[in-house]
Amino acid sequence: MTELLVDSHCHLDFPDFQGKEAAYLAAMQEHHVGWALIAGVTLERFPEVLALVERFPNLYAGVGVHPDTEQGEEPTPATLLRLAEHPKVVAIGETGLDYYRLDGDLEWQRERFRTHIRAAKLSRKPLIIHTRESAEDTLRILHEENADEVGGVFHCFTETLDVAKAALDLGFYISISGIVTFKKALQVKDVATFVPLDRLLVETDSPYLAPAPYRGKLNQSAWVRHVAEEVAQLRGMAVDKLAKETTANFFRLFIKNNE
Repeated sequence: MTELLVDSHCHLDFPDFQGKEAAYLAAMQEHHVGWALIAGVTLERFPEVLALVERFPNLYAGVGVHPDTEQGEEPTPATLLRLAEHPKVVAIGETGLDYYRLDGDLEWQRERFRTHIRAAKLSRKPLIIHTRESAEDTLRILHEENADEVGGVFHCFTETLDVAKAALDLGFYISISGIVTFKKALQVKDVATFVPLDRLLVETDSPYLAPAPYRGKLNQSAWVRHVAEEVAQLRGMAVDKLAKETTANFFRLFIKNNE
């Protein structure tokens, strides 16, 4: 393999990696992974994210508060806009809706999502979308807030083909994680095969969702190569071609939008 890959979504700032970041970056290089994007999950942790992207030139960041986060500082458009001014912050998120772990009145989650979309439009930076068991509301809010003006990516995609088509119609990209290597993940495999090549990204979502053959272990950005190999096989194409195209997609979406 000669073409470099991008891990378009990871959490290298998490405690699992503390003090070992340089080793994980070296592993990326060994596996032909040239860049990674660290998605923000809380405002409290964001200084750690910034410290990493300032330390390593091949790392980028998104700023946001994950929909599962019930406590901590609540984001405002002004706060997100200010933090997004940093030159290594290339996206707003991750953000979205998640009805899997939480129940009851989740209107606060939907309002937080709207806050992120408004900040993305103000900053002209793309969104990193998390959606789990909430696709209908996610798509509805994206439409209502005119999120197609900035676009972005549906990360770690696990929804149906119809949801993928709706996301693509809104101008969003689709990112495939290590779940695609799981034998029973037929829906994800179908989506990975369907998405137009110029709208496709790959990711690890590390430290979660390690791909086969490492399933159950602490995931890392270097292993996005296994995601790419599986997607390439499903699509009947060379992994170098997939790497070249998904890397170009990443830079077109996240970096050229910030130039």
